[in-house]
Amino acid sequence: MAFPRVASLKTHDEFVNRLRELGIDLESDAEVQSGESSVLAQAASVDGMRIGNRFCILPMEGWDGTADGKPTELTRRRWRNFGLSGAKLMWGGEAVAVRHDGRANPNQLCMTADNASDIESLRNELADAHFEHFADDGDLLVGLQLTHSGRFARPNEKSKAEPRTAQRNPVLDARLNIHDDSALLSDDDLKRLIDDFVAASVLAQKIGFTFVDIKHCHGYLGHELLSGVDRVGQFGGCFENRTRFLRQIVSGIRTEAPGLKMGVRVSIFDFLPYTKGPDGTGVPEPSADGRLAFGSDASGSKIDLDEPSQFMDLLKELGIRLVCTTAGSPYYNPHIQRPAYFPPSDGYQPPEDPLVGVARQIAATAELKRRHPDLFFVGSGYTYLQDWLPNVAQAAVRTGAVDSVGLGRMVLSYPDLPADVIAGKTMTRKKVCRTFSDCTTAPRNGIVSGCYPLDPFYKAMPERDQLNALKKEA
Repeated sequence: MAFPRVASLKTHDEFVNRLRELGIDLESDAEVQSGESSVLAQAASVDGMRIGNRFCILPMEGWDGTADGKPTELTRRRWRNFGLSGAKLMWGGEAVAVRHDGRANPNQLCMTADNASDIESLRNELADAHFEHFADDGDLLVGLQLTHSGRFARPNEKSKAEPRTAQRNPVLDARLNIHDDSALLSDDDLKRLIDDFVAASVLAQKIGFTFVDIKHCHGYLGHELLSGVDRVGQFGGCFENRTRFLRQIVSGIRTEAPGLKMGVRVSIFDFLPYTKGPDGTGVPEPSADGRLAFGSDASGSKIDLDEPSQFMDLLKELGIRLVCTTAGSPYYNPHIQRPAYFPPSDGYQPPEDPLVGVARQIAATAELKRRHPDLFFVGSGYTYLQDWLPNVAQAAVRTGAVDSVGLGRMVLSYPDLPADVIAGKTMTRKKVCRTFSDCTTAPRNGIVSGCYPLDPFYKAMPERDQLNALKKEA
């Protein structure tokens, strides 16, 4: 199924007309303001912290750390680019595992006492780059995302899954060759993992991070626990049990790292796992169970925000004000999580115009913001808007649909987009992410992640030829 590419929509009117053709109710400002008085340049205060503008850099995994979980020069380059982006909120910087068996790949960063000083240097290099370019880092807020990858863990070999799961899920179990309960984490396992999250948080505070993100998204362990309706014991079944993991981590952090702020990046809705249909287009797995999709109705195909809204109430009770919204999982329904025109080599063709997926995330975030105005919401899913990202971002912040606009893939190709937008510079079209998905195809094939089509640095790497050959074979 072919859709008009965003790059072909040369004027704002053409873009808005395409939204109308799709029946999408998505506001977009015809003119983007610039300068200190512009909407996106406005500072915000949350939980006693000042954030200098309304742009946020989202956490990404680079597959480029060392075998023992330390950053390499590729990792440092990415973090320096975050600093020079001009964004004032760094949501977690990077997904960092709290222990070895929770790594999503054998080169993921890992927060240990031995690695703490190296991870501290990442934060310092980011802040130094920011200060060098903008002469002020007093309103720069930098957090660290802490994670355990759960059923998607691959800690030792890039090609070998070593899943640790919250519950049985027939469709996803089959994809990972899980045939029995041996991959299930027991309640005692989870209690030990809670201690690991707390210990990692203590280290994060000691090395200068202002907040930690307790990751609950994209099918990783925290997210899977939210849908653990079939799990028995203290951490499954009812909503109270399914959120016990988060509550006990927060309690431990309050005790062991007083003063450390916390946030949660959460998939606010999920759908059934998708698979490649006969024509290559994504279709829902026919045997999938909608009950296991947090934030969906029983069919697993429509959003139901009742429990996600209850989760926001819980965050407020826990004293957490920072929320970063996303959706679904890159592993089993990427078109709702990361809308793209070109899928990864092992993926499926989008079953809908990716603009529909963008609008779905923005609307769901806006609804939760309406219900919970006292929380600070960072939104995701904006990259596919491409040339029109600033127009929609400005409208979303201006209308109160979101507090901060998160950027992920876009920053790999165009790291200084926030600075250019706020300065009123014309966007550099050759740097705008066109969602080629090479930054996903590469790590799926054991290659470091980066923007091979548009970033001159990655274009010149020998891995680019290897990646192109893999894509031709796919």
